[in-house]
Amino acid sequence: MEGRAQTIERLLGIGLVALLILGCLMVLRPFLVALIWAGILCYTTWPVYLRVLNALGGRRTLAAFCCSCSLVLLLLVPFLLIGLSMAGGVQDLLGSIGGALTDGLPKPPGMIHHIPFIGDRLHDGWMELSGDREKLIALAQRILEPIGKWLIGFGMVVARGVVQIGLSIFITFFLYKYGNELSRWLVGLVREMIGEAGERFIEVAGNTIRAVVFGILGTAVVQGILAGIGFAIAGVPGAGVLALGTFLLSPAGGPPLIWLPVTLWLFKSGSFGWGIFMLIWGIGVSTVDNLVKPWLISRGTQLPFVLVFFGIVGGVLAFGFVGVFIGPTLLAVGYRVAQDWLLSKARPSGD
Repeated sequence: MEGRAQTIERLLGIGLVALLILGCLMVLRPFLVALIWAGILCYTTWPVYLRVLNALGGRRTLAAFCCSCSLVLLLLVPFLLIGLSMAGGVQDLLGSIGGALTDGLPKPPGMIHHIPFIGDRLHDGWMELSGDREKLIALAQRILEPIGKWLIGFGMVVARGVVQIGLSIFITFFLYKYGNELSRWLVGLVREMIGEAGERFIEVAGNTIRAVVFGILGTAVVQGILAGIGFAIAGVPGAGVLALGTFLLSPAGGPPLIWLPVTLWLFKSGSFGWGIFMLIWGIGVSTVDNLVKPWLISRGTQLPFVLVFFGIVGGVLAFGFVGVFIGPTLLAVGYRVAQDWLLSKARPSGD
């Protein structure tokens, strides 16, 4: 009877702990993405924080505040550039469309005939729209409707991104300040749950996150350089500044917000050939992200390229942009667990 009572008490205790954990998760659920981002930011910039801390004589609050302010400047600027670029691009696009609807289309560029296979059709269609204002308005409506929906959706994504970044940096301040205590608690918890192997898995996860950050920065450098080369070849003024903008917007997937307005400007200024070149070059610059980033991450983690590629793509599809970090990290830990398990099976039983 006494053993039965102890069993009931143990089950009740487990149930209460489970309910407590579930309640905590429900409370933290709205902040889960921000917490993940804060952990990533704190871990990857921790060496910088330690240097600032030493320079400030060990004053943790001041060091955490300085590093958090630096993150505000580094991370919010790209999103502000995205918003400004998008607003300027939309204004120019609407102005061009409004001018075309009011004054009619300009004469087609002379070299449109030289486009292989479709040049004559493009010229004939252009001339037909120039002489038929109703068809031009109908075409503009068909084009603007999906563009408007996309812009609204993209604007909401940018707004949510700004809020998430602000909240993440706020949390990062406290992670900086109490990082040592939290690190010891996390290592102890993992060791209690899965033994000594837990520390190795934490190390794998940390190395993967750091490799993802370096992969994103490396990809941004490559995209910025390639975009700058394209702008210089096309004779676009301010190619260096535009290349810098491409670099800053690359982590947020924003290079098209630089090269698309440049392409439209080239078309509008009558440089039809260079506009086509810039369009093709810009698509190539954006595509580089899908190849260079997994390659750089795989080199930094010693993971197979295919595994990193699946981790990035699958992580983004499952978790959004933060999945760029979560996907490869989960697969890296899973890959290491599988390796350890296979090695343990391969050892002779007498060892």
